[in-house]
Amino acid sequence: MNTRKPKFQLTVSIIKEGNRYIAYSPALDLSTSGKNYEEAKKRFNEMVNIFFEEVIKAGTLKEVLENLGWKRIKSAWNPPVVIGQELQTVCLNLK
Repeated sequence: MNTRKPKFQLTVSIIKEGNRYIAYSPALDLSTSGKNYEEAKKRFNEMVNIFFEEVIKAGTLKEVLENLGWKRIKSAWNPPVVIGQELQTVCLNLK
């Protein structure tokens, strides 16, 4: 029996909103929150495991990951990689 668990790296942003911490990953378009930084990270990891359990159970893993921009290289799925994050000033041209 193969007990090796798949591993990959995800970019996760932690954002403070009021007194909650939001953990968000664009690679899965998933977010969750916690009352502190560590709880948000822990809950995000739990959510990712539930996400993969559900899409595997539904038989839609390939379709879901491809729609999220993941690429299959050999036998491993690789998420899209965030290569930059910056603050940008946006000027609205409202009429």
